[in-house]
Amino acid sequence: MSKTDVSRRGVLKTGAIAGAGVALPTIFTASSAAAFTNEPTGNTVTLGFNVPQTGPYADEGADELRAYQLAVEHLNGGGDGGMMNTFSSKALQGNGIMGKEVKFVTGDTQTKSDAARASAKSMIEKDGAVMITGGSSSGVAIAVQGLCQEAGVIFMAGLTHSNDTTGKDKKANGFRHFFNGYMSGAALAPVLKNLYGTDRNAYHLTADYTWGWTQEESIAAATEALGWNTVNKVRTPLAATDFSSYIAPVLNSGADVLVLNHYGGNMVNSLTNAVQFGLREKVVNGKNFEIVVPLYSRLMAKGAGANVKGIHGSTNWHWSLQDEGSQAFVRSFGSKYGFPPSQAAHTVYCQTLLYADAVERAGSFNPCAVVEALEGFEFDGLGNGKTLYRAEDHQCFKDVLVVRGKENPTSEFDLLEVVEVTPAEQVTYAPDHPMFAGGALGTCNSGA
Repeated sequence: MSKTDVSRRGVLKTGAIAGAGVALPTIFTASSAAAFTNEPTGNTVTLGFNVPQTGPYADEGADELRAYQLAVEHLNGGGDGGMMNTFSSKALQGNGIMGKEVKFVTGDTQTKSDAARASAKSMIEKDGAVMITGGSSSGVAIAVQGLCQEAGVIFMAGLTHSNDTTGKDKKANGFRHFFNGYMSGAALAPVLKNLYGTDRNAYHLTADYTWGWTQEESIAAATEALGWNTVNKVRTPLAATDFSSYIAPVLNSGADVLVLNHYGGNMVNSLTNAVQFGLREKVVNGKNFEIVVPLYSRLMAKGAGANVKGIHGSTNWHWSLQDEGSQAFVRSFGSKYGFPPSQAAHTVYCQTLLYADAVERAGSFNPCAVVEALEGFEFDGLGNGKTLYRAEDHQCFKDVLVVRGKENPTSEFDLLEVVEVTPAEQVTYAPDHPMFAGGALGTCNSGA
């Protein structure tokens, strides 16, 4: 079945120039001789890596760039090949993509949707990028995914955890390997029940944008189903660096659990403030006060230091996993950079290989051929066990890790330990689940 929408001419009505006060139309045009947007005609193909190089998620962005560069090296036949050797699909041969050397350009999203759209637009129009990938903010991912849909290029989402990315804002040209807020709630709830019981009062601090909203909704629903009571939900600005004024009211709220729906530098700062206020030493309602971080990463754990000890959360992947794919990736990344990769690095490396593999299997860079190659694709060997790219919403389904901060780390990188590997079946939901409803995948746009 063809996914191509040949009626589209690539007129984007919501584009904006970074820093501009008004949104301006963005016009994408394909050459009359080209079958699709930025069809590679020479000996090279260009990919666009759009990551936060500044802003609260800059640490994640820096690690994403490292992984992207490693993926390009492996695709072009350099290094030890990494997870190309363990990937269940054997279409990649280390001779680029379809025999074309892989080149790349980069952009800085600044963790701002307008800046991300502007940099992605530039990479497509000026640099000829045939695929855009990256991001460490769901607001950015959703904005760039929409732009790529209109431009007629594939978007391979980087780190984006909002339910909306493959929910109400899903697009036919977009694909997400990373897990989401619902999956975090589904994986964490049984562990929290065993640890802290069913009679708890939770106070949520939440990053005020699409990821925070859906993460808050997901973890609140999952814990309320256990019997927990949600005392309050307070939204915090993404640009905040001091959360003291948000932590203070928790002390007199009657809550005995603080849920930090924060990521990156936000989580490091809010957790640090919570510890400074003595929350972890308090006894409330006859129970030890607890803190939960639904979405965790090694980079956040490093930033927060000893404050993460004993605190539980979920993660998409961790460098300590012992499967063949994870070990191959950690070995490659560690040899090149001198330290283990983060979950952000793992995700974008996988997305780059998955795109390249889909092109090879499809025998074409045409985005609609790539869509058909990825929809319903089942694979293994990339560090998360058996994985499905579901056709209905372009969401990957795989095992989810529950982790906690290590009490006695052996190094500056050995900060989290896996306490539960939640099977994919436990975190899988119906495509029309209420938390993901309200949008349509639509049809592929090739830009032709």
